[in-house]
Amino acid sequence: MDLSKIRMVVTDMDGTLLNSNHEVSAEFFKLFEHLKSKGIHFVAASGRQYNSIIDKLYPIKDDIIVIAENGGFAKQRDREILSTPLNTQYVFEILKTIKQVPNTHPVLCGKHMAYISGKSDLFSQKLKEYYTQFEILDELSVVDSEIIKIAIYHFDDSERYIYPHVKHFENRMKVKVSGENWVDISSPNAHKGFALEKVMQIYGITSNEIMVFGDYNNDLEMLALSEYSFAMENAHPTIKRAAKYLTLSNDDMGVEHQLKKLTDYLLTN
Repeated sequence: MDLSKIRMVVTDMDGTLLNSNHEVSAEFFKLFEHLKSKGIHFVAASGRQYNSIIDKLYPIKDDIIVIAENGGFAKQRDREILSTPLNTQYVFEILKTIKQVPNTHPVLCGKHMAYISGKSDLFSQKLKEYYTQFEILDELSVVDSEIIKIAIYHFDDSERYIYPHVKHFENRMKVKVSGENWVDISSPNAHKGFALEKVMQIYGITSNEIMVFGDYNNDLEMLALSEYSFAMENAHPTIKRAAKYLTLSNDDMGVEHQLKKLTDYLLTN
């Protein structure tokens, strides 16, 4: 592995950079400062809301690039890099379908505000971990804001209880099982790979100059852009097959483990 050419590090958040308590380690922030001093860019790429990502990485918020909502929205400081909204007609169609599926909780995701129905207090409490800015409405069909993504939650298993009901949308939209409990539906180009490719073009980054970490199926497209793609030990089997390398689990600080190797190399070369 030739670390001499690395100019950018990209990591997913949940299940990857964040541990099981949804925390970023103090070690990561130390490593980030080393990377920054060597001119290496950092990208946080997540299915989370932009504000939630910033909240987790607040100490370094002015020094990073954020790819939010699974690639539907990307921003660096006050500069919007891209926004890929979902067709309004599709929004209504998805909501109509999900309404027929028991125990599902849809979230309409705008750039900086999300919208949920007030039918479940338990879900609204759960949502606070991923969405710091959201409104609770009686009826989601009244939302007239631009929607980047619809995230759908099931407390037991998204792949089993949500995906079969929405996979028929795949011929028109991007449908991703993005976590154990989440399925995300967005515009065909609203994925992490599309957003990351645009970031790479802006910075003139090639596939052998970028290190990418992920754990779930919504990371597939961005992992494919890197010669140094890492699956977490806790990753979905599909991700382990797709990534070129394997690292430790998120609870064993697998991202930090590899970044330490990178910083050690940079300090001695």
